[in-house]
Amino acid sequence: MSGLHRIVLAATLVCAAAPALAQEGKLYRSAKHDFRVVTLARGLEHPWCIAFLPDGRKLVTERAGRLRVIDAQGRLSPHAVEGVPEVVARGQGGLFDVLPHPRFAENGMVFLSYAEPGEGGQGTAVMRARLAGEGDRLRLEDRQVIFRLQPKSRTNHHYGGRLVWARDGTLFVTLGDRGDMDRAQDLGDHAGSVVRIREDGSVPEDNPFVKRPGARPEIYTWGNRNVQGAALHPQTGVLWTHEHGPQGGDEINVMRAGANYGWPVITYGVNYVTGTKIGEGTHKPGMEQPVHQWTPSIAPSGMAFYTGDKFPNWRGSLFVGALKYQLVARLELDGEKVVREERLLEREFGRIRDVRMGPDGLLYLLTDDSDGKALRLEPADA
Repeated sequence: MSGLHRIVLAATLVCAAAPALAQEGKLYRSAKHDFRVVTLARGLEHPWCIAFLPDGRKLVTERAGRLRVIDAQGRLSPHAVEGVPEVVARGQGGLFDVLPHPRFAENGMVFLSYAEPGEGGQGTAVMRARLAGEGDRLRLEDRQVIFRLQPKSRTNHHYGGRLVWARDGTLFVTLGDRGDMDRAQDLGDHAGSVVRIREDGSVPEDNPFVKRPGARPEIYTWGNRNVQGAALHPQTGVLWTHEHGPQGGDEINVMRAGANYGWPVITYGVNYVTGTKIGEGTHKPGMEQPVHQWTPSIAPSGMAFYTGDKFPNWRGSLFVGALKYQLVARLELDGEKVVREERLLEREFGRIRDVRMGPDGLLYLLTDDSDGKALRLEPADA
C-alpha cells in the first residue's frame, strides 16, 4: 500500500468513527440535569436485561440464549456463561430477565426467565441456578425450573418475562397473553397475568385466587396484555408495571392483588391495520384504569424508579425505555399520578430495551440491536 493510500485509509477510518465519538462525549440536557452517555460494552446480540452483582460485575442476557458478564472494570467477557437452559429464540421469544437472589453474596443464586420449549409449543418459564466458576469461565449449576406458564402455545410473541423481588421475599413474574387476547380473562390460564411465587416455585397462601376453584393459584393480577416493564415503588413497595397496548394504549399500572386490568375487554388501543375498536371501550366497572397511557404507542421496555444520589433532582422519577420511539421517558409522579413526562435521548442510540438504576446511583440502558450496547448515564460534571 502506498503512502497516499495509507493516508486516505486513515482519514476514512477517522471520519467513519467520528459520529460515534461525538455521540460518546455529547452533552445532553434535561429539565433537571445535564448528563453524558458512556458506552460500557458493545457487541451484544439483542440484549434484554442487565443486572448487578455485589462485587461490581454485571450480568446481561442476550435474547438468542446467552448470558454474558461485564466485569467490575467494564470488560465484556469473551465467554458466555455455560449451562443456560434451551430457549425458543423466535419472534419475541428467547432469554429474558436475569435476577440475582437478594442474598447472592451468600448463595450465588440467580433466576432466569425465558421462552421454554415443550408439549404444545412454548411458554415463559423461570429457572433458578447457582452461578459458579472463576474469571471468564462461569457456569450455572444446581439448575431447577420453578415455574412454567400453562398451557404452552405455538405463537411467538407476548411472553412478558420480567422478574421482580417483592419486599416479603416472594417473586413476581410477568406474563403476556401469548397473542391470544381472550386468555387474559381466563383465571384457569397463566397467560395475560402477573404471577407471584416463592423462590422455590411454591405458591404463597395469601395469593388472591388460591381458594378459587379452577383458578391458577400463582396468579396475582389478570387482564394484562404483555407486561415487559416492572419495578417496586421505592416508598410503598407496591409493584408497578407497564404493558404494550395494541395500536395505542400502552399502559402504566399499579398492581393490586386480584385486580383485573381489563385486556381485552377495555383498552385505549385499537386493532392494527383496521383501526377498529377492541372490546367494550376504555372503562368498565370492576376493571382497573391505568396510571398513565401512551397513544400513539411508544412500545415501552425496561422500567426503573430512580432513588440514587448522582442525579438528586431526578429522585422519585420513573424511567421507561421505548423501542418504537427509541427514547427514555422520565415521568414525574405525585403519588400515583403522572404529572409530567420528559423524553430523553430520542433516536440517539436506537431501540432502548432495558433501563436500570445501578447500585452506584447511575442509570444503565441496553440497546436492542444485533450490535447492542450497554450504556451508562453520568452527570455532566462527573
